[in-house]
Amino acid sequence: MFTKTKAFSSFSVDDLEKARSFYGKTLGLKVSKVPEGLVLNIAGGTKVFLYLSTDYAPPDHTVLNFPVTDIDAAIAALAKKRVKMEHYDLPGMKTDSKGVFRGKTGPKAIAWFKDPAGHILSILQQR
Repeated sequence: MFTKTKAFSSFSVDDLEKARSFYGKTLGLKVSKVPEGLVLNIAGGTKVFLYLSTDYAPPDHTVLNFPVTDIDAAIAALAKKRVKMEHYDLPGMKTDSKGVFRGKTGPKAIAWFKDPAGHILSILQQR
């Protein structure tokens, strides 16, 4: 039924201008303003729709994952734009001083950061 439908993801934010600045200027994504909100245009034709919510609460899970070829270089580039990595100390998942988790399975390395609305985003380096 949906094999030929181009699906897209969406999530709410509490401030569209802060979201447009963060995703457009900080992360360098092409952001389009539409009457209903914003559209993030991600490589490969992926689109993510952001809309304003008056009763917004950030989720406690990752909403976007950005694959990178060199996680350390990506963290350095984000740090120059004042983006801070999250740090976790959970059973089976402890990040290092840079905020990177390097597990035995899954991605070679993954790090998390937040957008201005508190959404958790990740950069990950595949094996």
